Amino acid sequence: MTELLVALTPPNLLACFVGVVLGTIVGVLPGLGPAGAMALVLPVIIKLGPTAGLIMLAGIYYGSMYGGSTTSILVNVPGEAASVVTTIDGYRLARKGRAGAALAVAAIASFVAGTFSVIALQVAAPLVARAALAFGPAEYFAFALLGLVLLANLTGGSRPKSLAMVVLGIMLSTVGMDPLGGTVRFTLDVAGAQAGLSFIAVTAGLFGVAEVLSTLAAPASATPVARVRFRELYPSREELRRSAPAMARGTVLGFLVGLVPGPAATIASFVSYGVEKKVSRYRAELGAGAIEGVAGPEAANNAAAGGGMIPLLSLGLPFTPSTAVLLSGMLLMGVTPGPFLLRDHPQVFWGVIGSFYVGNVMLLLLNLPLVGLFARVATIPQRYLMPGVLVLCAVAAFADNNNVFDVWVMVGAGLLGYAMRQRGYDPAPLVLGLVLGPLLERSLLQALTIGRGDLRELWASPQAAVMLAATVVVFVAPAAAALVRRSARG
Repeated sequence: MTELLVALTPPNLLACFVGVVLGTIVGVLPGLGPAGAMALVLPVIIKLGPTAGLIMLAGIYYGSMYGGSTTSILVNVPGEAASVVTTIDGYRLARKGRAGAALAVAAIASFVAGTFSVIALQVAAPLVARAALAFGPAEYFAFALLGLVLLANLTGGSRPKSLAMVVLGIMLSTVGMDPLGGTVRFTLDVAGAQAGLSFIAVTAGLFGVAEVLSTLAAPASATPVARVRFRELYPSREELRRSAPAMARGTVLGFLVGLVPGPAATIASFVSYGVEKKVSRYRAELGAGAIEGVAGPEAANNAAAGGGMIPLLSLGLPFTPSTAVLLSGMLLMGVTPGPFLLRDHPQVFWGVIGSFYVGNVMLLLLNLPLVGLFARVATIPQRYLMPGVLVLCAVAAFADNNNVFDVWVMVGAGLLGYAMRQRGYDPAPLVLGLVLGPLLERSLLQALTIGRGDLRELWASPQAAVMLAATVVVFVAPAAAALVRRSARG
């Protein structure tokens, strides 16, 4: 469409370039997050005008999804919440000397997923967004519960331990303020705890600080990483071949999950990894440094970012904090998203859509040449790298809310993460509970309020009833299968 060419005018190209560079930096450096970065530049984008200003905001939004994988792969610190799952296989690939390949596959997966989501955004926006709105609180509760049970044993370890970690994550997510009543709970009257436990502080501790403590406790076991030649910085044909199916699955799953209110990109990456554990030909290698564990989740979180734009542009409904800031930017510049956006502001609509295409190409061209530079971080000796990781974690934890309490949360999470490693507990299910806990609690309270306390409201609709039934089956099936095997042996 010729209207898409509005994104190729010099001012809009410059705005897109500045946005994707800022977004990449925000993704690489944990703490600020895309929503915070977008909020900081709102005064600047108002002066640029609606089209260029919103193109810059959109660039920050999807650029952060690209950058989030870098620190996850190199130093086991998620740069973005959606990159938590990437640490599982990405960091192990880096320790094997395949950091460059993992970074390149992450960039390619992000490009493929981003491009698909833009095409789908053009084709299916009104239809899919209205279908997503058919969900009410009871359906979201059932969806979140099913997600928790399905993805609890994501990394394939002990199921009871994984479920225990999910429950702990949900418990931690309740610290702070009641989402409906506003009552402060479980804070032990500690100053700074009223806002709840910072997700960034908890994940920085569980992954980054715990990695530092593990390295200090057993420095001799740290695997040295040899310097690799230039041609080894990029994925081999075999790695690209193995990555392609995971990218395709992650892209479709991520786009669909992006239509659901809540932390869609994070949930999408968990769902993608869970699917790869079930269907990948190389699922036995997942968790030990498999390229599919990077390709699938990275495609999923980028596709979810595109999916989240559908309800925003077609109905004016932001489903994530980042799209809420994007909505604020639109309203500040007199642009109202919704069914009449294309009619009233065609240049803005097509400019933002076109910038997704242009921005994805820019990000690919920016990230692939820098793979060699980024990969060198993995070759730094541990005695120099680990103090830097510790500083990065502390800065990220403090920068999230400018609160010293969050730094102490990071320290506590680091000690907990180290103890969990020693006892064979995986931190990923805890993070899943922390992410889905607020959605689970809020939707449960809203559904019970609508039903005047009647529990039958939770399965009143066919969609909710089917999902709750599936949850029970998924929860009971492993135990039933174990009993059948035991009786067959007896």
